[in-house]
Amino acid sequence: MDVQGQENFREFVAQRSPALLRTATLLSGGDRHAAEDLLQNALIKVAGRWDKVEDPEAYTRQVLYRQQIGRWRLRWRQREMSVAEPPDTAAGTDAGDGAELRVVMGKALARLTARQRTVLVLRYFEDLPEAEVARLLGCSVGTVRSTTHRSLARLRVLAPELSALGLGDPSPAAAGLTPVEVRS
Repeated sequence: MDVQGQENFREFVAQRSPALLRTATLLSGGDRHAAEDLLQNALIKVAGRWDKVEDPEAYTRQVLYRQQIGRWRLRWRQREMSVAEPPDTAAGTDAGDGAELRVVMGKALARLTARQRTVLVLRYFEDLPEAEVARLLGCSVGTVRSTTHRSLARLRVLAPELSALGLGDPSPAAAGLTPVEVRS
């Protein structure tokens, strides 16, 4: 990479890292350290191909998604963690209390499998169509649809208080949750 390319890459990292880190945080289930690792690895790969990349942000996001897919494929044997007692929930949440709703949604998303979380992040936070999600994940549109359906059903189980608040659709977007607001 030449000097101008290095400078352009530094500017890109400085300007777009916060947004990319938010996406990485969502993909990693709210684990800030895992998100930072995910983003750093993605930026290393982007730096190696910087001179050939036409749209750096799109390419970096694709690298993020694919790295996360690789992580959950490697951990396919690690399923849900069993616990003796259910986690604390936000009982008695007021529908007007958006902060508590975001916390509940963030915790529920963190308890989904990496694949379920990835599909929901791409569909609802990145607002990608099913066909684009399928292309990024290397699967069929039907797989994206069924995974989305199962993920939303799992959210209903993990966060029943969302239904109690009168939210018929517990999707992250319907709950008013945006990537900026999800922080663990």
